[in-house]
Amino acid sequence: MKNIYLPGSQKQLEILLDKIDVKEMSVLVMGSSSEEIAKVIAERTDKTVELIVEDLDSMLNSNQLIEESDNINVRIMEFDVTDFENSSFDLVYAQASISSTKRNQVVKEIKRILKDGGHLCVGEIIKLRKDVPPFVQNVFDESDINPLFVEEIDNYYLQREYSIIHEQELSGKLNEFYRQSIKKLEMTREGLAENEKSYYKKLLNKISHESNVYLKQGGDKHIGFKVLLLKKGND
Repeated sequence: MKNIYLPGSQKQLEILLDKIDVKEMSVLVMGSSSEEIAKVIAERTDKTVELIVEDLDSMLNSNQLIEESDNINVRIMEFDVTDFENSSFDLVYAQASISSTKRNQVVKEIKRILKDGGHLCVGEIIKLRKDVPPFVQNVFDESDINPLFVEEIDNYYLQREYSIIHEQELSGKLNEFYRQSIKKLEMTREGLAENEKSYYKKLLNKISHESNVYLKQGGDKHIGFKVLLLKKGND
């Protein structure tokens, strides 16, 4: 399995495949940078996997990375208002893609398109302390993230009539993710022309700031990541 450049790395996918037999499941993967996840799941299911992203750049990048794969269908959709029919999927997979200010609407939409008894494998950015300092809150605000407190996330999903099959905190994997971000940032900057550096300046500065907050300014004491494998229904 190739390295997955997302919080939680490939560990979230490994948890899913260890706990659930996905063969012949209808699967939706939500979020950019999830191409390798979609490839692995498509190989296991023997069915076409739907991959949705929220903007054109992400779709173009996804199409380039999946190349000629005819068992992955990439589309642009808002995660809180998809085009899918009710009860379309046996499994919805979201890794660091729904911890946004629209989480409530997104989770409601996932429940609509998930079959009764279907599974949701979700990895969420979380707060390790209930009250975070302003410099950490600034990181959340800039990324439009609204993390749940680590001790509240289980109840959040239980209240929405999911049962918990497995849960695992992967906060330690964030160190690896942010170190990887710094390396990718340096490589990207070296490969950009001057006009491109100007165009991407805001994004590059955002990635740099977020990584430095976590690695050098104590953000690791406040920012975490947790995986939940859930089943729709309380039984």
